[in-house]
Amino acid sequence: MSNQKTTLVVLAAGMGSRFGGLKQMEPFGPHGETIIDYSLFDAKRAGFDKSVIIIKKSIEKDFREVVGKRLESIMDVEYAFQEFDKLPEGYSAPEGRTKPYGTAHAILCTKDLVDTPFCVVNSDDFYGSESYQLVHDFLVSGEKGYCIAGYRLGNTLTENGTVNRGICTCENGFLTGVVETLKIDRNSGIPLDALVSMNMWGITPDIFPHLEEGMKAYLDGMTDPLKDEFYLPIFIDEMIHRGLTTCRMLETPAKWYGVTYREDTPALKAAIEQMTAEGKY
Repeated sequence: MSNQKTTLVVLAAGMGSRFGGLKQMEPFGPHGETIIDYSLFDAKRAGFDKSVIIIKKSIEKDFREVVGKRLESIMDVEYAFQEFDKLPEGYSAPEGRTKPYGTAHAILCTKDLVDTPFCVVNSDDFYGSESYQLVHDFLVSGEKGYCIAGYRLGNTLTENGTVNRGICTCENGFLTGVVETLKIDRNSGIPLDALVSMNMWGITPDIFPHLEEGMKAYLDGMTDPLKDEFYLPIFIDEMIHRGLTTCRMLETPAKWYGVTYREDTPALKAAIEQMTAEGKY
């Protein structure tokens, strides 16, 4: 058994200050558990040692009060703050910018808290315990490079509308590219066994210097200074194409659940009820 420590990083900075009504805070479990509760529980069981949750400073007090206390009883939790003015030295936020700079910037905001291999997840996606196990086992295996949990497209669709997915291309078990594809449903003509990214990555801390440089290049090249975002999947794709890393594709059998539409809520609640009955939770 490896003694390599690992961290779960949860992207939750998209929550507004009145996050009571947001889907991240919706109670889905039998005792009012949110999706983040299940994420930390599954991660802890897979072997992750601590969690870093990325939020906005403005919601820290409410978040700790409403959710944090419960999460801290599951595993060791630290908070990173993504603010739009948290930029590399020599850069400042343009006048009028109010929104954060995207998921790659969010990860950069954790650099002082994360010094182990880490798994990145969204706060409002239910990834399934199998996926956490796959990513954890890769991170402690000693294999170089990054990894991604690849879901079968059919396991990520909703009956309530279309979805946007990153369709993955692979070669010899490694990710070679991700193509963001919009408005997909069962009749889109994309094979249901195609592998897609749900933004669940396994990464090592050597990404931080690259992210720092990438952030500067992004800030220098922005076309819309008020709205442009620096996205993690696009940045990892760039790193792969520049030969800076490899990314192992880990095919997961798990079914993904999310709340893209309000009507998706009953399906997620029913699935959790079923998994609880089966003894998973």
